Amino acid sequence: MHPQGLLFRQFFEKESSTYTYLLADKKTKEAVIIDPVLETVERDSRLIQQLQLKLLYAVNTHVHADHVTGSGRLKDVFPGCKSVLSDASGGKADHYVDDGEELRFGNFALEVRKTPGHTNGCITLVLSNAMAFTGDALLIRGCGRTDFQQGSADTLYYSVQNKIFTLPDDCLLYPGHDYTGQTVTTVEEEKKLNSRLTKPLPEFVELMNNLNLPYPKQIDRALPANLICGIQDTSNK
Repeated sequence: MHPQGLLFRQFFEKESSTYTYLLADKKTKEAVIIDPVLETVERDSRLIQQLQLKLLYAVNTHVHADHVTGSGRLKDVFPGCKSVLSDASGGKADHYVDDGEELRFGNFALEVRKTPGHTNGCITLVLSNAMAFTGDALLIRGCGRTDFQQGSADTLYYSVQNKIFTLPDDCLLYPGHDYTGQTVTTVEEEKKLNSRLTKPLPEFVELMNNLNLPYPKQIDRALPANLICGIQDTSNK
């Protein structure tokens, strides 16, 4: 259940199957956007303006390889908005966060939990132990790949077991992507039904090391852009 007084929206970008999340305090109108995508900045901005929200932060859960972040463009549209990344990400941002820090908006706060493994700079954002935004660390019945960009199956397993599965069972989990049309899960569901992360560590590592996934379609465009907040001109790429 969503905390009282919270405005919440979940957006989808179909090319990269990315979820973007908008959270705001209904009273103060202060807002945060999580994992914005460059191609959908106009859509997201329109709603923020319609709802008369004050966008404080554009947060990326990590330096993405599958899409260009919209945080740089959003900073142009909303003066005063700060881009946010983990201090371990290696990317450029206005504000860097560490484990246990909070991002406050109105009467709410997102707790930062470092959840590396997919990349060194992955974070999960927890709101009131009721909702968590897991980026690519934990997907619905799956998890992010660990075969490039500082990936480590051992590290990812530890992150999920100790930083996400320790949340209350009824905590809602919102992933960075979904490829089957699902939108949300819970800690309890994933602890029981996640086909990867219910395995013992050695089996999980072996599985992750043998996925043989294709090279991400947009990585050559996305990684360089996201290291500098996605702000360079990508119109001719």
